[in-house]
Amino acid sequence: MLLLVTPGRSRTVRTPYPCTLSYVQPCPLSHSNGRHLAFADGTESQFSIYLHEGGALNRQGQDRRIFKELIILLDKKKSLVESPDQLMLEIGKFFLGSPYVAGAFGTKRAEHLVVNLREHDCVTFVENVVALAWLIKSRRRSFEAFRRLLQKIRYRQGRLEDYSSRLHYFSDWIYDNQKKGIVRDVTAEIGGGPLRKTMTFMTTNPDLYPPLKNVVNLQRMKSVERKISTRSLFFIPKKAVRRLEDRIGSGDLIAITTNTGGLDVQHVGLAARVKNRIHLLHASSAEGRVVLSKDTLYRYLTKSNLRSGIMVARVTMTLDA
Repeated sequence: MLLLVTPGRSRTVRTPYPCTLSYVQPCPLSHSNGRHLAFADGTESQFSIYLHEGGALNRQGQDRRIFKELIILLDKKKSLVESPDQLMLEIGKFFLGSPYVAGAFGTKRAEHLVVNLREHDCVTFVENVVALAWLIKSRRRSFEAFRRLLQKIRYRQGRLEDYSSRLHYFSDWIYDNQKKGIVRDVTAEIGGGPLRKTMTFMTTNPDLYPPLKNVVNLQRMKSVERKISTRSLFFIPKKAVRRLEDRIGSGDLIAITTNTGGLDVQHVGLAARVKNRIHLLHASSAEGRVVLSKDTLYRYLTKSNLRSGIMVARVTMTLDA
């Protein structure tokens, strides 16, 4: 027997194994992939699973369990997820309902590879989906291969060296992963125009980034910002998104550009076509979880004056990562 607690209700249900099943929103040690439980009265409720097996589960053990669950699911749906866009969406939707967490990388330790499939911020959600999609397409199935691929995607040239080696600015993330053959920046190709930005936000706001209190990290990030600022960037202004959205494909990466000084991108997610309109599948701080936005992408952009438009990148899956 176990107690299932869902929003606004609770039920006692039977399981063939001893454990505790609970739902707490948000719960940093729970995992939800949009599953629903049907009750005898005909109602149903979304739930997250948190298994206690003689105590709190090791976090890496939970990540491995989630990884295995996803692999099994995708193997069952192999014929339905043959194209890269279908695969990206299927993986993204697997994480629907997973808790949002701010500061996913932490700040107390030296730079290290953070692997977390239990909870996401907007960037780690996108990185996890891209890494998992590449892994499936390469016919690899090991958690260790996923870790290696995640590091390759997250760090400049795939090298984890220090805080500045992580791809903090998302235009830099796109640039570096295009050089690796992971994604292709299609913003200009589908109608985008020039975006003129000088990146300074991180180093002019070091209080927001505790590792930048270290003088060496600060100087290295200034060097990174100078390099990014010399590049030609493109974006689609939000007023043009409605006209051009038919050129955006499901599963494309959507980077929300910002009017904030010194910053390129304020949020990222995946494009999902619903009734022939593009919506955003993303880890939402406002919703506290991974969601498929009810608003169209265009409507989402118009709700904030800070959202200036979008960059669009497309996963390639043509080279061996």
